[in-house]
Amino acid sequence: MGRVTARKRILRIRDGAAEERADTLVTEEPLEIRVNGAPLSVTMRTPGHDFDLAAGFLAGEGVVQSADDIRAIRYCAGATEDGANTYNVLDVDLAPGVAPPDPSLERNFYTTSSCGLCGKASLDAVRTRAAWSVAEDDVCVTAQTLSELPDRLRRAQRVFDRTGGLHAAGLFTGNGELLVLREDVGRHNAVDKVVGWAVRGNRLPLRASVLLVSGRASFELMQKAWMAGIPVMSAVSAPSSLAVDLARESGSTLVGFLRGASMNVYAGRWRVLLEKASIAPLTAPGGLRPGQ
Repeated sequence: MGRVTARKRILRIRDGAAEERADTLVTEEPLEIRVNGAPLSVTMRTPGHDFDLAAGFLAGEGVVQSADDIRAIRYCAGATEDGANTYNVLDVDLAPGVAPPDPSLERNFYTTSSCGLCGKASLDAVRTRAAWSVAEDDVCVTAQTLSELPDRLRRAQRVFDRTGGLHAAGLFTGNGELLVLREDVGRHNAVDKVVGWAVRGNRLPLRASVLLVSGRASFELMQKAWMAGIPVMSAVSAPSSLAVDLARESGSTLVGFLRGASMNVYAGRWRVLLEKASIAPLTAPGGLRPGQ
């Protein structure tokens, strides 16, 4: 696993008995992302798939849309005073003609592993206009398929099995096939790594796909899904009110509390198919089909 995990000596107490032993922990280290040599952001992340993370982060900000927009990504040598490469600083060279990030998007302080929006100048700066519409994406997913996704995600989490301390994001087809999974100590980093995988493989927009996150669905994660052209966002925990508002505004489907056969559909109900129609089609905002 390399730097993804670390071993630490701990005192383990069980049923009144104590023993000293080694425990496997998930690694958390800072990653500074530079664009054309200029510092842009620092995020606390789990090392691994860093190039995907950077590409996905820039896609979420509306800076890049495909691999052609990126000339190169490389770790920066000489990141420390003694000239060593820590593999915690990387630079993204944009292709000629690709505009660099708006200065208003720069972070005023580091992004923690639990909050990807810290330091944003304003909420308006986050509402980047997506390059692709998801409202016209007519993919439909059965409730049965959705109910099976958390178990499929969990079975694919190799590092979580050893540490119990990672979030996961998985991209699935409408039929429930897992396309890619990424793990990270930060929810937003895991999603960026998934989106970055798609950017670097020229797979955007991610039509007819379902994104599942292992935690809650925040506004930022909903925005990242929209920016990548993902029509269905799902989470095993709760969404925020802003996430629901953005899902309805963008024409996305948002599913929360996805646990077994139970789930809440907060937006885009028309994409979720039931074997037996137990409720009437929703005609209020948040459940309209495209064109209605």
